[in-house]
Amino acid sequence: MKRKGILIVVSGFSGAGKGTLMKQLVHSYENYALSVSMTTRNPRPGEEEGKEYFFVTREEFEEKIRQDGLVEYACYCDNYYGTPREYVEKQLEKGKDVILEIEIQGALKIKEKFPTALLMFVMPPSVSELRKRLEGRGTESPEAIAKRLKRAAEEAEGIEEYDFIVINDKLEECAASMHGLIQAAHNAPVRNEELIENMRKELEAIC
Repeated sequence: MKRKGILIVVSGFSGAGKGTLMKQLVHSYENYALSVSMTTRNPRPGEEEGKEYFFVTREEFEEKIRQDGLVEYACYCDNYYGTPREYVEKQLEKGKDVILEIEIQGALKIKEKFPTALLMFVMPPSVSELRKRLEGRGTESPEAIAKRLKRAAEEAEGIEEYDFIVINDKLEECAASMHGLIQAAHNAPVRNEELIENMRKELEAIC
């Protein structure tokens, strides 16, 4: 039986290193597809259209909402973020494990629509390390950093809704840990209902 892909939702505080971690996971292991989100925020230095994000206007984003072309969407720090539906569904059908890097509001919406989705929350080793990483970007003002830290405090209230916590201290070790958790999740009964049902039918046939 062909193994079905898992929809993996990765969230975490801004500055926790989610993007770098996802790239490491895709680079080190096969069968992962990294979904590209759509956003109305401006590109950061070095970001490319269609690679880190699809950058669109607020009007274009709202039209996509009306067309039901997004798996989920949310407003974060005054900008829209969302997940295009078509790409995700195609990759899951191929048996790929699709990784969505989205914030907590969107993650919980995904869990409602896709009960078998795997939710993972990436955390830094400490708050001081989180501040250090945010300041180390060199792309945001002290006011913007303060806003993100405030947002992190709010997000910390929803971590219990996730399936696993991943501490991003050493990159390669963290990616290996995440890969192991995902592979184990494939064997959960809730993601193998067809296999279980077929086994039951075969057992009933010989009794």
